[in-house]
Amino acid sequence: MVTKRINFLSFSAFSLCVALALTPGAVADSAKDLLAAGRIDDAIGTLQARLNTKSDDAQAYNLLCRAYFTLDDWDHGIAACEKAVSLDPNTGVYHLWLARIYGEKADSVNFLSAAGMAGKIRKEFERAVACDPDSAEARTDLAEFYLEAPRIVGGGKDKARAQIGPLAKLNPAMAHWVSGRIAEKNKETATAEREYRAAIDASHGGARAWLDLALFYRHVARFDDMVTALQHVASAPVDYPEALTDGANTLLRTNRDYPLAMQLVRRYLSSTPVETSPVFKAHYLLGQLLEKQGDKEAAAQEYRAALALAHEFKRAQEALDRVSR
Repeated sequence: MVTKRINFLSFSAFSLCVALALTPGAVADSAKDLLAAGRIDDAIGTLQARLNTKSDDAQAYNLLCRAYFTLDDWDHGIAACEKAVSLDPNTGVYHLWLARIYGEKADSVNFLSAAGMAGKIRKEFERAVACDPDSAEARTDLAEFYLEAPRIVGGGKDKARAQIGPLAKLNPAMAHWVSGRIAEKNKETATAEREYRAAIDASHGGARAWLDLALFYRHVARFDDMVTALQHVASAPVDYPEALTDGANTLLRTNRDYPLAMQLVRRYLSSTPVETSPVFKAHYLLGQLLEKQGDKEAAAQEYRAALALAHEFKRAQEALDRVSR
């Protein structure tokens, strides 16, 4: 325990020196790089040091929220995201991340609490689009909210459908994805499959569209087709790096083709990782796959690799304790 405390103090001092030495833009760039590299402990330390010296930095609060988001720490993340929005209410991406973390929090609480949060989630997604109408990401997330939320809290397929036209100009593949999701909701399976395949064509065979087709096959219990689609993800152009880890996680959850799942994760780790699929979670996922195949020693190495980047990632610590017994 003493060693850990000394290391933490040393790291905090280092982060403070870095934050003081860098300009605000450089601090943000540094934190973004740390988030993309999955170095969550370092990112949080850098951002907290920055906010200790400049408490009105909206971008730093937004990045801190995103760091907590990767740790599934919804409460700390919400506080940071709300602060970013209060400091700069006209930046769409700040509203987008607040909506996302509200949504994750809603998924972790009881039904009544979640229903009470739905209006806040909708408001933030709509505000994200209003601030940045050319954001395909914000429009896609808003359409998904409309599809999943009951009409009483502002959901509705008609509202989701209204996002297709603008999306078609910004990202045709995602416009087809929304059309496919609407068809699924209407139980129009053949139409949904056509839309997901149209998304593949529109994206020139990109990994994201192949993943979406695989997820559709999972929903309709066509598991052999799901695996085939994920084989395409393994070799497709990586237009969406998260497709590799999401595909591996899909195989893990359906108890299918662990070797393919490991291939997907390792391809991700050997590529350029992104913030929305942090490296520490990729190591954790690989550890789960290795553990499923009985290789506890190798799994433990992956869990340790995850904790080296994010020491408060509880799931990795629990997994390491389990395989170390």
